[in-house]
Amino acid sequence: MTENYLSTDVIIVGAGPAGCASAIDLCRRGLDVIILDKAAFPRDKCCGDGLTTDALRILDELGLRPESITNWNAVTDAVIYSPKGERTVLPLPEGKGQFAAIAPRIELDHQLLQLAIAEGAKLLSPLGFSSLEQFDDFVKVETTDGTDILARYVIAADGMWSTVRKAVKNGIEGYRGDWHAFRQYFANTGPNAQHLTVWFEPDLLPGYVWLFPLPGQRANVGFGILRDRNHKLKDMGRLWKDILTRPHIKEILGHEAVAEGTHKAWPIPSRMEELEATSGRVFFVGDAMGIADPMTGEGIAQALQSGKLAASALTKAGPYDASKARSLYDLSLEKALLRDHQFAGQLQSLLTSSLATELAIKAANMNSWTRRNFARWLFEDYPRALVLTPDRWKLGALSNDGAYESNESKMTAESKELLFIGENE
Repeated sequence: MTENYLSTDVIIVGAGPAGCASAIDLCRRGLDVIILDKAAFPRDKCCGDGLTTDALRILDELGLRPESITNWNAVTDAVIYSPKGERTVLPLPEGKGQFAAIAPRIELDHQLLQLAIAEGAKLLSPLGFSSLEQFDDFVKVETTDGTDILARYVIAADGMWSTVRKAVKNGIEGYRGDWHAFRQYFANTGPNAQHLTVWFEPDLLPGYVWLFPLPGQRANVGFGILRDRNHKLKDMGRLWKDILTRPHIKEILGHEAVAEGTHKAWPIPSRMEELEATSGRVFFVGDAMGIADPMTGEGIAQALQSGKLAASALTKAGPYDASKARSLYDLSLEKALLRDHQFAGQLQSLLTSSLATELAIKAANMNSWTRRNFARWLFEDYPRALVLTPDRWKLGALSNDGAYESNESKMTAESKELLFIGENE
């Protein structure tokens, strides 16, 4: 055993949403946690920056406050363009909290990390993972500066190219992600760019183009495509230039819009069924688990959820029964995420057809009820496969409040109280 080493209950490799969700829950349950990340925070992360209802509810539960993020933008509706260019507006519920929002990852991840630190997690950053060695009752991790850390468990939240997964040698040979996305920020966007907008372009299906508005006439604009389906990945830069010249997209973005910085591309893994969730005392979460939605490529809600599930499994099993911890984690992943993941994968295959996509959007646009409920389904207000999983049926499952609803009510009450105080004075 190394003479000079650090020790803790759990080492978390990666300080993104999945790792921070794990850290926050573990610290609240009384465990000692060390978070290891090769980047210095705040750091940017390639992403569309969109937050679904499910993601928002988990962030609310973790204690993240929207007001802590300068560029937080709550979304009240979505505008969808079909392959034929027909426009559909999908409204989200009013007065019941937030059902969708946009938050730049450079801010979101930093604030989540601050929450984890406030709960007691120790951050080692910038410092990378180098190797690990597993024993019966503990794991030894070596960092890139030669430091040894001993822990009961490791939670690998280190993304698509997980170095921890490579270290335990249980990845997928030659795997490079299922979706690929391309993103750039724009300033000085036009008046039509104030709504969350999605274009289902015929040549990109089942991929799409997005425009996610941010405060101050800024927007996160990008596109996602399935790997090697319709376009060679090396041509993504050329495709991006072409997309920006399409008149119907340029009209919404605004003719005076100005690109900020450079565009960025990244792979998105959605191979949850094939990637092993654990290896001995190592537990994979987030993109390291290939947990992104196969239909949309969205992964923040799934990352947060998997991080919390891993934390729960480790806590319930205790420090010595790794077999029980693995069993608990596998079971919880299957119940909470795997069924929806499989269902979304089936839907993805349907959306490769322009006709099927067109018909789906027409069905969603039949009346106000279908529009509102399709929006709730699209933004993960309830599980994707809820209708097919009776064990999750319960009263009110289709009419839950959004996130931060109680806080909004509190703010309203406080505002009224101040108003009455002012009147009394």
